[in-house]
Amino acid sequence: MDLLNTLVEKGLRRELPTREEALAVLATSDDELLDVVAAAGKVRRQWFGRRVKLNYLVNLKSGLCPEDCSYCSQRLGSKAEILKYTWLKPDEASQAAAAGVAGGAKRVCLVASGRGPTDRDVERVGKTIEAIKEQNEGVEVCACLGLLSDGQAERLRDAGADAYNHNLNTSEATYEGITKTHTYADRVDTVQKAHAAGLSACSGLIAGMGETDEDLVDVVYALRELDSDSVPVNFLIPFEGTPLAKEWNLTPQRCLRILAMVRFVCPDVEVRIAGGREVHLRSMQPLALNIANSIFLGDYLTSEGQAGQADLDMIADAGFEVEGAGTTTLPKHRADALAAAGATGGCGSMASAGCGSEASADGAGCGGHAEEAGGCGPCGGHAAPVAEEPRANEARTDLVAVRRRGAGTDLAPNA
Repeated sequence: MDLLNTLVEKGLRRELPTREEALAVLATSDDELLDVVAAAGKVRRQWFGRRVKLNYLVNLKSGLCPEDCSYCSQRLGSKAEILKYTWLKPDEASQAAAAGVAGGAKRVCLVASGRGPTDRDVERVGKTIEAIKEQNEGVEVCACLGLLSDGQAERLRDAGADAYNHNLNTSEATYEGITKTHTYADRVDTVQKAHAAGLSACSGLIAGMGETDEDLVDVVYALRELDSDSVPVNFLIPFEGTPLAKEWNLTPQRCLRILAMVRFVCPDVEVRIAGGREVHLRSMQPLALNIANSIFLGDYLTSEGQAGQADLDMIADAGFEVEGAGTTTLPKHRADALAAAGATGGCGSMASAGCGSEASADGAGCGGHAEEAGGCGPCGGHAAPVAEEPRANEARTDLVAVRRRGAGTDLAPNA
C-alpha cells in the first residue's frame, strides 16, 4: 500500500503524518491488518529493536477518589467492588515493588487515587521513592498522583523520581463528557509541569470509551505536541458500577490499528500497551509487540492482568527480549535531550519532528503481584455480559471476564 510505505518513510525520519494518513490507518480493513502491523513494526524496530520494556504498577492508595472520571472504578460514586485502602507505608510499597523488579520490571510506577497530592503526600511519596531505590539498584520510578501544584514536580524530581505520568485520556472536544470535576487543560498543565521540571513526561490515552476516529487522532496529535517520552495506550476495562460499564466497543483488530496509528504519529517514543490488553487484545497480544515496545507486567490497579510468567513467556515466544536495566530505552536523540532537561531543570523539548507522549491510564495502573514473576493471588471473578450471536467485527464480550483484583478474598493490598 502506498499509504503504509509513506508512513514507514515518515516514521524513520520522525516526520509527522498528516491527519488524513492517521485516519486512514484506523480505516484499514481486516484484510490489510497484517500489512499495517508489519509497517508499524519497521518503525518500531528502527528506534527500539526487538526490546520490550517491563513496567510494574504499585497502587499506593486505592479507591475513594473525589473525581468523577467515568471510566474509573475508583471514581466518586463508583459501585464497583474493589479494594479500598489508604496510603501504603514506604517499606510496604518497596516490598511490593521488589516483586516486580524480580520479575524483570525496569520501571516501577507509583499510583495513588485522588485529585492530586498535598505537599504532605509529595513528602510521603518522596520517602517511598527513596526506599525503593535503596533496595532496587538502577530501577526507574514514575509517579502518578493526579494534578500537580506549582513546585511539586520539582520536589518529586529531587526525591529521585525519574518520570511523571498523567494521561490526557481522550480528545479535548469529548473530555467534558468523560469528566466534569477537572478539565482537559488541567491535565495538559500537569504534563507540562512535569516536563518543565526535568522529569520524563508520560502521558497517554484510553481507547474504547465511545470516541470517534477523529477523537483518537486528536488526542494522539496532542500527545505528540506535548513531546512526552512514553505513550501508554489503555483499552477501556468496562467495570460494572461505572457509567461506562456497557461500553464494549473494541475488537483485537481495532486495538492493533489504534496502536499502529500511535506508532506512526509518535515513532521514536516508548509506546506502551497498558490497561485492558488482556481483555481486548487477548490472543493477539504477541502481535501487538511488533508495534509497541513496552508493557505492564502482571496486574493493574483494580483488575487482574495476565500472570507475570505468561507475560515473559509471550515475549520470548514472539521473538522479543526483555530490556535490561543497563540499556537506555529511548533513542539517543531523545535520551540526550532528557538528560539535558534533567541537568537544567528545564523542559528540553524536542524538535517538532520528534514525538513523545506516554500515556498511562489513571485508574488503569497496576497493583502488586503475588509471585516473583508477577503473578496475582486468587481473585473474585466477575464475568462480563454475554453477547448473543456475536457477528464478525463486533466486540466479543462472551470471550472476556473483568477480574477484580482481590475482590471477595483475603488478598492484601499489593500482595
